[in-house]
Amino acid sequence: MALRLFNSLHRRVEEFTPLFPDAESVGFYCCGPTVYDFGHIGNFRTFVFADLLRRYLEFRGFRVNHVMNITDVEDKIIRQVAATGQSLAEFTGQYTEAFLADLATLSCLKPHFLPKATDYIPQIIDLIQRLEQRGIAYRAGDGSVYFSINKYRACGCCYGQLVTLDPEAQRRTERVSGDSYDKDDLADFALWKARVPGDGVVFWDSPWGEGRPGWHIECSAMSMAILGPSFDLHLGGEDLAFPHHEDEIAQSEGTGLQQPGRPFVKHWVHAAHLLVDGKKMSKSLGNFFTVRDLLGQGFQGREIRFLLISAHYRETFNFTRDGLEATRSALARLDATVAQLTERAGSEVPETSTPPSALEMSFTEALDDDLNVSKAWAVIFDWVRETNAALASGSLSPSAAAARLQSWLRVDGVMGLGGRPVAEVPAAAIALLEKRNAAKAARDFGMADTVRNELKALGWTVEDSKTGSKLKRL
Repeated sequence: MALRLFNSLHRRVEEFTPLFPDAESVGFYCCGPTVYDFGHIGNFRTFVFADLLRRYLEFRGFRVNHVMNITDVEDKIIRQVAATGQSLAEFTGQYTEAFLADLATLSCLKPHFLPKATDYIPQIIDLIQRLEQRGIAYRAGDGSVYFSINKYRACGCCYGQLVTLDPEAQRRTERVSGDSYDKDDLADFALWKARVPGDGVVFWDSPWGEGRPGWHIECSAMSMAILGPSFDLHLGGEDLAFPHHEDEIAQSEGTGLQQPGRPFVKHWVHAAHLLVDGKKMSKSLGNFFTVRDLLGQGFQGREIRFLLISAHYRETFNFTRDGLEATRSALARLDATVAQLTERAGSEVPETSTPPSALEMSFTEALDDDLNVSKAWAVIFDWVRETNAALASGSLSPSAAAARLQSWLRVDGVMGLGGRPVAEVPAAAIALLEKRNAAKAARDFGMADTVRNELKALGWTVEDSKTGSKLKRL
């Protein structure tokens, strides 16, 4: 079975096939953060989903060229730069670093390219000039440049490929105020914005005078500069489908840079919204969380990641504290099984050329079905139950344990959970363990139980086995 994904361009699940089968890698672009604040968990649902898809493509044998942009010039950013007195690079740099740190905390692979919009101003200007030359872009009285939806359609092109909406009604929700610029039609969108007093020192020279790029054209310039005028996959949250992604298609294909019959992007994949406690996330409701907020509450990055990929990417997902607590319990089960397998395998090394295990085959079947993570988790925890039974019965040889462990590591290469962080055992706990061992040797079981309770108060428990006693973090 081949990987099948829902393609927003055609509103159906389709087999994923590269646009250029002979190419060295799959072109993979995900809309990244706008760096004016710390990213919230709604943002990171999309980024973790993108990481899952990249990992799975690589698991299935594809080489992936992963690009994620950094939007470092935009209306909110300009207002914050003016308010703080920092330079554009200083202001956005701090949030870019924070974003990359959060991405690592959630065990996301770093994209191969992280282009910043401000580094692609020449490419942006070049695309706008091409659109002007083709009669699709026009200069307004204030020096701004707009994309004309009507002229684009007059060329025989389709505007409205991703969603069926009234563009004029939807345009009112865009980041650009319709009253701030002089355009021919409400549906038109800005490619280049003429400098206004509020922009302060944030501007660039251009053929149309001083100004800055519009939001949509940034992604077209960065993606095509790195991946070419046509590429395989474009990801983002469903809130970006219109107008952002629809405008990307229009302005990218409006340049005429694609080969005949080739689209700008072959597969468009969108992740659904995330709710918090059943409601839209909002600071006023007190349910607005950044990754750092959750870490401050004692949760681990792998617990947050687990919850973010516990539901299908196209399902609106409800993020709750109870859900996070449940992931802790589920991870503990998984970690315990992996730890026992590791101990049982010992120094045994499995053959590297072993065929896919039953776990891997069932896991692959689940994720081939439009990344059906619910089915994949069911497969994983069925494996946990079966493995625990085999360990308990003593029927698992070291070589068989090593093979099972290798199989899990391959699967976890997709899920990205990693092992539980190794906790450093404090000296006080080690001393108590020694005291308990001495009490047991003296058959003073009352003292041994007392010491066990003291260890529990420190957050540790004792596991006894034929090979001795060891401490385990509660």
